[in-house]
Amino acid sequence: MNLDDIAGIAHEPADTPQGVAVLTHGAGGNRDSPLLQRICDEWARQGWLAVRYNLPYRRRRPKGPPSNSAIADQAGVVEAIELCRTLADGPLIVGGHSYGGRQTSMVVAALEVPVDELTLFSYPVHPPGKPERRRTEHLPRISVPTVFTHGTSDPFGTIVELREAAALIPARTEIVEITGARHDLGSKTLDVPALAVDAALRLFRSPGQTA
Repeated sequence: MNLDDIAGIAHEPADTPQGVAVLTHGAGGNRDSPLLQRICDEWARQGWLAVRYNLPYRRRRPKGPPSNSAIADQAGVVEAIELCRTLADGPLIVGGHSYGGRQTSMVVAALEVPVDELTLFSYPVHPPGKPERRRTEHLPRISVPTVFTHGTSDPFGTIVELREAAALIPARTEIVEITGARHDLGSKTLDVPALAVDAALRLFRSPGQTA
C-alpha cells in the first residue's frame, strides 16, 4: 500500500520523524481543508511526519456529506492507521475534524488498532440544536490520552457539554478552548494549530491528569 490508497498527503519534517500524526476531515470537507493543512504543517514543524487523508466516502465522490457510510469510513480509518504506522518509527497520534474525529474515536474505542493518542477538533457532541442526541456512548471505552480542540461558539456542543463528554474518558484528557470560534475553528487572534499540537505533545508526555 501507499498513500494513494488512502488519498493521503504527507507533511515531512526536516529531520528523522519523532513519530506520526494521522488526521482526517469533517463531513463537508476533504483532506485539503485549510485547517488540516495548517495542523499538519505544525506537526511537521515540530518534527513529526503528518498525514492528512480522505475518508472512503470522500474518495467515492468529491462533494456532499457522508450517507450511511460510517462502517466503511471506520474501516478507512483503520486502513490509514495501519498504513501510516509503517512510514516512521515512534508514537502514533490519530484524529480528525468533526465527523472524521468522531469516526476515528470510535475506531480507537473499539480497540481495532493500537494508537498512542487521540487529537479531536470540533468534536460533534450532538447535532446543532439537538443537545439531547449525545454522541458520547463510546467515549468511556477510549483508553488513550485525548485532546479536544473546540470553539466556544460551536453549535455542535458548548464547552460545558464538551467537558462532560471528556469526563467520560478514563484516560488523561485536555481541552483547548478557542475563544469565539465556531465549528471551523477559525480565529483571527489565536494560533489554533500551535495550541492543538502543543497540547497533544504536552499531554502525551505528561504522567498526570489534565483537564
